[in-house]
Amino acid sequence: MASSEELPKVTLYWLNGSRSQRILWLLEELKVPYEVEVFHRNKQTMLAPPELEKIHPLGKSPVVSVLPAGAKPGTEPLVLAESGLMTEYLCEHLPEGRRLVPPKWKDGCEGKVGGETEAWMRFRYLLHYAEGSLMPTLVVALVTSQLKSPAQVPFIVRPITSIAANRILSQFVFPNALKHLRLIESYLETSGGRYLCGDSLTAADILMSFPLIAAKDRWDDMGRFEGGHWAKQFPRVARYVALLEAEDGYRRSVERIEEIDGQKFAPSL
Repeated sequence: MASSEELPKVTLYWLNGSRSQRILWLLEELKVPYEVEVFHRNKQTMLAPPELEKIHPLGKSPVVSVLPAGAKPGTEPLVLAESGLMTEYLCEHLPEGRRLVPPKWKDGCEGKVGGETEAWMRFRYLLHYAEGSLMPTLVVALVTSQLKSPAQVPFIVRPITSIAANRILSQFVFPNALKHLRLIESYLETSGGRYLCGDSLTAADILMSFPLIAAKDRWDDMGRFEGGHWAKQFPRVARYVALLEAEDGYRRSVERIEEIDGQKFAPSL
């Protein structure tokens, strides 16, 4: 293992109610020295504070900065946004990242088109799928459900907004939720192990953890599943979510967040 002097200095810009937790879990698995700079949302608007825009123009979280080991004073750190990008970059450049990425090439096929292993192709796809395909469906489900919320919609118009919300959920959200759960179930069935890319935890599992754990109590609000509960129709996904929540790195990341934020952690869409 590289000494702390040989590793870069990483800073995670953490925002409450964001997807920063899984990057903190990644940093725990990478065994890299890191610091956490804490930001909190405006309690009225729930928007991120403008100070985050000084780190990255979009003012979103998670964001990390990476300062190379032995950098001269005044060296500007590399700032990385988007969870997939920072995951790829950190895993490629840090020694512990090798164990979080499946082997890339089949024997004798190095550098050839189509020479990649199935596990590595799954891994790369899932890094992008977690944010690019899965999260948008879950966010639409969350926003739509607010149209039925007494806290969000005045009583006098709630019957109308509830009808619209139920139509969106039944015709768009739920069919897409089924597609995602079927895909993940099939990946788990064919991975050859307990995780999505085999029998070892990868960085793709870490990225997938947040939407799946955050959604586990919301799937049933989207529609009616076989057996009356999503976990009965998709038992492999249910076991996988429980497996992720039991991971030592996941628990350490939650404990660190609760230490930082001073309240119980709950992943939020």
